[in-house]
Amino acid sequence: MADDPTSIDPSPRSMSARAMAEAVRSGERSARELTQAYLDAIAERDGALHSYRLVDAEGALARADAIDAERSRGATLGPLAGVPVGLKDNFVTADLDTTCGSRMLEGWRPPYAGSHAARLLDAGAVILGKLAMDEFAMGSSNENTPFEPVRNPWALDRVPGGSSGGTASAVAAGLCALGLGSDTGGSIRQPASLCGVVGLKPTYGRVTRAGMIAFASSLDQAGPLARTVEDAALGLSVLAGADPRDATSLRAPVPDYLAAVDAGREGDLKGVKVGVQRSSLGEGLADSVRARFEASLEVLAERGAELVDVELPHFHLAVAAYYVVATAEASSNLARYDGVRYGASAAREDSPPSSLVELYERTRSTHFGAEVKRRILLGTFVLRSESYADYYGRAMKVRTLLARDYAGAFERCDLIASPTSPVPAWRLGEKLDDPLAMYLSDVFTIGANLAGLPAISIPAGFCEPCDDCPRLPIGLQLTGRRLDEATLLRVSAAHEAATPWAAERPTFEGGQG
Repeated sequence: MADDPTSIDPSPRSMSARAMAEAVRSGERSARELTQAYLDAIAERDGALHSYRLVDAEGALARADAIDAERSRGATLGPLAGVPVGLKDNFVTADLDTTCGSRMLEGWRPPYAGSHAARLLDAGAVILGKLAMDEFAMGSSNENTPFEPVRNPWALDRVPGGSSGGTASAVAAGLCALGLGSDTGGSIRQPASLCGVVGLKPTYGRVTRAGMIAFASSLDQAGPLARTVEDAALGLSVLAGADPRDATSLRAPVPDYLAAVDAGREGDLKGVKVGVQRSSLGEGLADSVRARFEASLEVLAERGAELVDVELPHFHLAVAAYYVVATAEASSNLARYDGVRYGASAAREDSPPSSLVELYERTRSTHFGAEVKRRILLGTFVLRSESYADYYGRAMKVRTLLARDYAGAFERCDLIASPTSPVPAWRLGEKLDDPLAMYLSDVFTIGANLAGLPAISIPAGFCEPCDDCPRLPIGLQLTGRRLDEATLLRVSAAHEAATPWAAERPTFEGGQG
């Protein structure tokens, strides 16, 4: 490795995940070589980023050696053979701590692997460790945590986004070749935008939820974060498909996503209609984001896409509806953390609890952070019989109307383009005491979750540096029809091929860490 920890080692971590797997299968590279390169990078750089909650160096190297041994025996290796992968810490991993970013689950070591970890391992991946997150996936900045907040590798005094900020930061900094995140209201796409990587939220049900700790069950969806569209497609191809352990997973056939990427890179976009809702590009949108969004639309048009105006009449109600639905489901899902089945470490305080009631109160007050408590309380309130019709009932009606809006828009276009985040990455602590401002950072991403649609964030360039702001990444979001991830990937690959952003990597310059 290079002596300078801010340099980017050109080999082997500069390879795409797809190229890594091909190199391992051919014997050009060993899985151990790749794994050790990433472990070295983590040891050198993650002290500044805090993107990992746990690194399993011993287990990763043992796994890499097993893959190399399989290749030596002539075994057929999977599509992720030897690829070093990081998992957000809400994905259950056998015999590896899973905390969901919370003291509530600190020290919990599941006895089984969830479907996501199992599918990655079956495909030949090497799991490096667990990546940091907002507590129980509730947040937009990775600051809602009892642990060290994650930092953005483009500027260490800035947030990486959330709640999959640890995953986005690690992927951007080259600390894993492929990352797995979860997205409830934008938690894959928004940090992907702020960290300058690709983040894909599939159609609800396209990827199983079995083995992913629940936040809001009707909204949660797992998906990949990667440095290129191709690698995001590779990750989705491994994760997608029906799962008997999840009744909400879809049995629809899984297309060849890599073929869609190849088609986008090599062909044009003639016949593709890209919808734009101009009315949403108003107050709150940073000038730098607006400029990069317009430039991205020009790129798509130059590749042959037709731009059409669309309207989502109930778009302005999405944020309010989302926070009613999400908090209601969170209050129900998190009721299991009652100090009896989970969180019993509260009993280790100086004085033992005198009753189960005291244990319950002590555990929840001690082990849940402020944002989790806020959302549990709000969710409990909106589900009260006196409040249900006025809040939860109305929010569900808005959700239905918004889904109809998208269906109507897709009669005129194949996908809808928007900024991913209204602003570039903000300073650590800047919005921590203003929850409403933090919630509004998801204004463009929430709609896809409420409607169950696939959406992707891809790099759209950078804001111009000034005295108050360094050069920071900006993302373009594309939202597609249900189960049409292939079109999203094709168009994203075409945009990527026409722009230089995929080749850029952070060097930790401008950071205040």
